[in-house]
Amino acid sequence: MKILYKHLAIFTVLPYTVIPLTAWADTSSILPAQSTITFAHPTSTPPANPDVASNQAGNLFSPSKGQPLTYWDGLVGHLSLEAGISGNPWTRSGYNFGQYYQDRANTVALNQIMGSISHPVTSIGGGYGIGFVAEMLFGSDARFDPTLGMGAGTTSSFYQWTPTQAHIDVHTPWIFHHGIDFQIGQIYGLLGAEGTPALARPFYTFNYSNDYIVPFETVGVVATMHLTKKWDWIMGIDAGNSTTFGSSGNNSRPKGYFGFAWNNLMNGKLNMHAIGRFGPEANNGPTLTSPAGWTSSGIGRAANHRMQYNIDFLATYHITDKVSVTANATYLHDDALRDDAYGYTSYISWDIRPFLTLNARGEIFRDNTGGIVTEYVGNLSYTNSLRNRPYPYFNAPPTTYGDLTIGATYKPQFINQYLGKAQFTLRPEIRLDKSLNGTHPFNQRGTITNPTVNNGTNNMLWFNCDAILSF
Repeated sequence: MKILYKHLAIFTVLPYTVIPLTAWADTSSILPAQSTITFAHPTSTPPANPDVASNQAGNLFSPSKGQPLTYWDGLVGHLSLEAGISGNPWTRSGYNFGQYYQDRANTVALNQIMGSISHPVTSIGGGYGIGFVAEMLFGSDARFDPTLGMGAGTTSSFYQWTPTQAHIDVHTPWIFHHGIDFQIGQIYGLLGAEGTPALARPFYTFNYSNDYIVPFETVGVVATMHLTKKWDWIMGIDAGNSTTFGSSGNNSRPKGYFGFAWNNLMNGKLNMHAIGRFGPEANNGPTLTSPAGWTSSGIGRAANHRMQYNIDFLATYHITDKVSVTANATYLHDDALRDDAYGYTSYISWDIRPFLTLNARGEIFRDNTGGIVTEYVGNLSYTNSLRNRPYPYFNAPPTTYGDLTIGATYKPQFINQYLGKAQFTLRPEIRLDKSLNGTHPFNQRGTITNPTVNNGTNNMLWFNCDAILSF
């Protein structure tokens, strides 16, 4: 099963499923895959179908040696904690414009306490396999990763909670030689290169494309059809971005995915995907106005047929076993906003030592009308924008953004040698954002009468660092 997407969907892994992870994803801490399982208690018989993994002991239980494993002996648990700060001494707004998760300037934040319990897809006989993932997030990041109908907006503080994954994973021997995999439930979106879990991205901060023009969470069904060992066909249908069904949906129409993934090409050096997402994403409720004058996102019944189109291409090539490059191009057209936005991001990652990696990122991103790159003011503003309640914000004129980020991933040996199975990671970075077409959207804040900012600066130089403890 695929995947690297916006917010790196964490799926269980099958023998013929190679996850085309970008070079920076630390799978030992975030993926409930076979590579994280302790093989101290081998199963008594291998599966009859090589497309389905046999049961192996997980990291939560220690079955008695010589005793046959039960399905539940394969449970895998992970926990990670992330805290960080974004330093911007030049801001006059208190915000880092163009960011969701790292929006508050000069503020130490507990971004994530993320825990998961999972089981790899494991043979249950007849060529079938079943697994699951359940994951929860608490911290400041939860403000921008809600799913309506799943506890969204139950708290209004800077620190909130949200379920981020709750899906059943099934392998079937149907139609194709290597079968079809299904993920059913709440999963991360299938587009983009930078994931929600802290170790699923190379930097503390996100690029524009992964913040603004890819889906965050979906609830539905995704099918991965293994056309060959190296080529997958991906289709899905769901309720919409960060929504569920009925009163917690954004409109009455389905949305979905269509695309392909290619794994382990060129002797394992190249992985890539091309995935599209299609469907109406606007809210079909009425436009509401708050006493202060802010409006909601509802546009009425027209939302049921005003389409949104997403296209994402991602490729990672390993030049050597220590150096890799990644290219990610993303496009969005939104009929409701009458806007187009698109971006290209390139990455290079160099493992200088086992404990030290240098990363660089360069991006060019265009928002044609200024309606997409928006700074949400308040702890519930983003959630309210999804559930058709008035919300405060400020944005920019039509702008072409550039960002250059240089950083390091450091796992200090003098600390980690005392942590047992845990691992401490430090990621400092320096980042420069700049308007490339003469607008001035940074370091200033809009007002209710004029939310569009063009009286700030045309660049934003900021310094960021996060620390991660993972188990």
